[in-house]
Amino acid sequence: MSNDERMTIDERYKYLRKMQKRYSKAKRGELSRLLDEMEQVTGMHRKSLVRLMNGTITRQVRQGQRGGLYGIPVRAALAVIAETMDWMCAERLKPNLVWMAEHLERHGELDLSAEVRSQLGYVSISTVQRLLSNVRRDRPRLPQRGPERANRLAREIPASRIPWNEPQPGHFEVDLVHHSGPSASGQYVHSLQMVDVATGWSERAAILGRSYRVVKDAFERIEHRLPFAVREVHPDNGSEFMNNHVVRYWTDRVSEPILTRSRPWHKNDNRFVEQKNASLVRSYLGHDRLDTVEQTLLLNHLYELMGLYYNLFQPVMRLTEKKPVYDQQGRISHTKRRFDDAQTPFDRLCATGDLDPVQHHRLLDLRDSLNPRQLRRDIYTLLDQLFELPCAMPEEASQDVHLTMFNPPDPMRGGDSSTVTLSNERTIPAR
Repeated sequence: MSNDERMTIDERYKYLRKMQKRYSKAKRGELSRLLDEMEQVTGMHRKSLVRLMNGTITRQVRQGQRGGLYGIPVRAALAVIAETMDWMCAERLKPNLVWMAEHLERHGELDLSAEVRSQLGYVSISTVQRLLSNVRRDRPRLPQRGPERANRLAREIPASRIPWNEPQPGHFEVDLVHHSGPSASGQYVHSLQMVDVATGWSERAAILGRSYRVVKDAFERIEHRLPFAVREVHPDNGSEFMNNHVVRYWTDRVSEPILTRSRPWHKNDNRFVEQKNASLVRSYLGHDRLDTVEQTLLLNHLYELMGLYYNLFQPVMRLTEKKPVYDQQGRISHTKRRFDDAQTPFDRLCATGDLDPVQHHRLLDLRDSLNPRQLRRDIYTLLDQLFELPCAMPEEASQDVHLTMFNPPDPMRGGDSSTVTLSNERTIPAR
């Protein structure tokens, strides 16, 4: 029987206690067959099985505890070696104990006896873990993720999550979706998405690369389309958000801004935007690669129409109650959720009372002027055009991200911000 198939002691005793009930009721002819079966399953001697079947099947308490095999010299040597190798895990440390101990002995860092050298050779991984668990580490490990100053900004921004029942609009979860395809090499397109927790209002912007210049441009593009103010920005811990430039941008633009971040490796802290990443980005674009200026411009045009379609015409449901359901043992078996009636993000925004009356009437007129069926057809047309565009060739020069930048119309220069041109040359009022 291989080690993987061999029973543990607890499993063996549990099996034998079940067999003892059958053994006590069996007739003389059956006893031999049951013993054969137990002998084959457990691998124990037949006489030992007979003794257990006729007695009490319980594990006996050890009368005398086994003494320590590894003394203070081995513990001291392990501490020196572990510190030298920057407190690496026991799995990496164990195969290198002997040669590192001999190496440190040649440099005068360790006094190594023959007995200690021998014990370092056959000590197990679990024993190394146990012996080092009580060793005091006077100095921490070397930096594993860059110098300490690189994470200082993230530590200053509180890690939390926006409450699911937040009543006030303007609290946005933010995330970045990569469109690199099978290879993350070179410069490629990203989708920056912001989702308001209270109303479900969502906006997206496409950027080429992840520099601060294009991230700032995406925020400006989205702010230009939002009909209400941004009160909180809640991204993850990506370096495209956790930098001084982005913090300064929101500090300068938002009065008393609330800057929070998700806890590392807790995607559910950004659960609303993560859900929209799947339904409003990946379901449209899949995992194909996008890496040209033309694709970025067309994708931003597509996102403008998607903002109109989903915020003005697509109802969403909002969670109103979460109630744990307990089982008979008093443990939570599942959570029962209740949702309200489906409403569009625009209707939810109007219900909050935070929308400016002028903006309210503009958005009402805009929704009345739009044909959602035609808007849906325009979205499909742009999507088809996007996938017809070729990606960048390897021999081509790098793309000029300045060509993708957002320049809001300036009335002082004769620009007109009242219309947005669609793919079929129709125009609609802009927000």
